[in-house]
Amino acid sequence: MSKLLKDILKNINYSLYYKGEESIEIPEITIDEIIIDSRKAKLNTLFVALVGTQKDGHDFIPQVLEMGCSVYICEKKIENNSAYQILVKDSNKVLGELSANFYDHPSKKLKLIGITGTNGKTTTATLAYQCFNDLGYKSGLLSTIVNKIGEKEIVSTHTTPNPIEINRLLSLMLKEGCTHCFMEVSSHAIVQRRIDGLHFDVAVFANITHDHLDYHKTFDEYIKAKKTFFDTLDSKAIALTNLDDKNGLVMLQNTKAKKMTYALKSPADYKVKIIENNLNGLELQINNRFVCTLLTGVFNAYNITAVYAIGDILGLDQIELLTTISKQKAIKGRFQSFQSESGITAIVDYAHTPDALENVLKTIQQVKQNALKKSKIISVVGCGGDRDKEKRPKMAKIACLYSNQVILTSDNPRSEDPSIIIKEMSAGISEQDYSKVLEIIDREQAIKTACSIANKEDIILIAGKGHETYQEINGVKNDFDDYKIVTENLEKIKK
Repeated sequence: MSKLLKDILKNINYSLYYKGEESIEIPEITIDEIIIDSRKAKLNTLFVALVGTQKDGHDFIPQVLEMGCSVYICEKKIENNSAYQILVKDSNKVLGELSANFYDHPSKKLKLIGITGTNGKTTTATLAYQCFNDLGYKSGLLSTIVNKIGEKEIVSTHTTPNPIEINRLLSLMLKEGCTHCFMEVSSHAIVQRRIDGLHFDVAVFANITHDHLDYHKTFDEYIKAKKTFFDTLDSKAIALTNLDDKNGLVMLQNTKAKKMTYALKSPADYKVKIIENNLNGLELQINNRFVCTLLTGVFNAYNITAVYAIGDILGLDQIELLTTISKQKAIKGRFQSFQSESGITAIVDYAHTPDALENVLKTIQQVKQNALKKSKIISVVGCGGDRDKEKRPKMAKIACLYSNQVILTSDNPRSEDPSIIIKEMSAGISEQDYSKVLEIIDREQAIKTACSIANKEDIILIAGKGHETYQEINGVKNDFDDYKIVTENLEKIKK
């Protein structure tokens, strides 16, 4: 794909310099690609120098010039005698508009639905994508687990990709005949301006709990990040919020979008009631319509209601939508369960925040009380390295509160010593709970131990990594799949 530089710069505030002199005439340069990675620089690429938390793109401008780049965008003047320099106030901010201009604003040509929240983004986005596809609406998905164009999978590296990649994927979706795209919107992406230049038809707020404070520093900053998403919506969009979250209405305070709500506990536009909740699924009543689903847990009642609301808002037939919802299976790594021949149940879940872990364990407790009163809950829990340390003791405390046996282990230790992470987790364990806690650094051994001490009707929760198929240790991603390991070990047990 190619585009004239003047068309890419449309509606962008900038100053143009050539050989140190300011110019008002945009050169007739054809751009084949917008780049932020200096290693991709060549003739007819437009390099955008971003100021990041670890690297400054301005430092790489000499390199891109040597590689043939004749035009670049930056925030501060850098003397050169060979290239056009486009000076902007905030290169991170303009990257979204540049990318949208380059790809002819694909987000305006399909229905773009963004879901934000600490927990539930992946499940809600994926379920909505699957339901729309099943009902004949070819759709795209941008999620933590995978990006999809129709049924074609594209590997996902970030919850929300950079603006160039987002617009490129949306453009490909249009070429493949997609009419809708369901997209997770992370707080990092909002702050880093990765969604600037996009037009959202529906924005969903699921919840907000303790997470990412290593990045946002305070909970107020985290809330503000989420709220910015809704503040930037236009009057044609729909803002859908979970009214049961105490910050649900905060998200709607300054939005121009039409406001709609969903809830379990509060009066709302989309009100859900739980009729039945067990390991086989949920029976729900949404706005006086009944649906039986294969998903379990109160948190999934919220996710399903959000999906129903999205479908209804976008004009799907309510009965057809509920029928399709009833057929959807658990998302990989999201309360994904397996029952062995020995009668032991394993649940793999991405729960890596205190709130998510508590929600999952409360659901297991409820299931246990309803049908498996004699069963034990064995939880295998870890915390990621180089991330929010404040939640570590909270995670261990919650695991002990709702489990009969807890095994503290490694998650993705990254550059940290896993034994120190576990020590910081154990600070949250009360004196009376120490007797039910094991510390096993090796995650595979921790899972094997959980399987070996489990008996018939016991429930093993493997929390923290969910869909991930690797474990990151000292910068190396090693093959590791919680679901595969726990199922293989349980299949060997004959009790």
